[in-house]
Amino acid sequence: MLQKILNNKIRVLQFLFLVALLVLVRAFENELFYDPFLDFFKKDFTKLRLPSFNPTQLFLGLFFRYTLNTAISLGIIYVLFKDVTMVKFAFALYYFFFMILMAAFFYIVYYANENSNWILFYVRRFLIQPIFVLLFVPGFYYQKQNK
Repeated sequence: MLQKILNNKIRVLQFLFLVALLVLVRAFENELFYDPFLDFFKKDFTKLRLPSFNPTQLFLGLFFRYTLNTAISLGIIYVLFKDVTMVKFAFALYYFFFMILMAAFFYIVYYANENSNWILFYVRRFLIQPIFVLLFVPGFYYQKQNK
């Protein structure tokens, strides 16, 4: 019994540490990543033109941030479920969605009309925020309960 309580405390501490890492990624986003859209979306962006940017640096910055958030999120999924198969499945989903979201992001930036800033905002949000972990954890929990 004592070992079970201790294991759960360790899991809770691991979970809290990983959540703190996600918070730190967000807190130091200006220092860690190249993203001219950070300031753009803090303003009234619906009427503004898109900022100038270096596409290669932007792609690499978004890729780095998405990868960092993904690694931490996969750690959260592993700590919560202790199931490597779930982590592998989540990894495949993360990078499937990454390819779709990056294609959509750059399509909107280069080819969409000026009224697409809200769509760009939400596509970018999925790229830079760990939103998928908020979707995957309840889904995996539900699946594990129904096995």
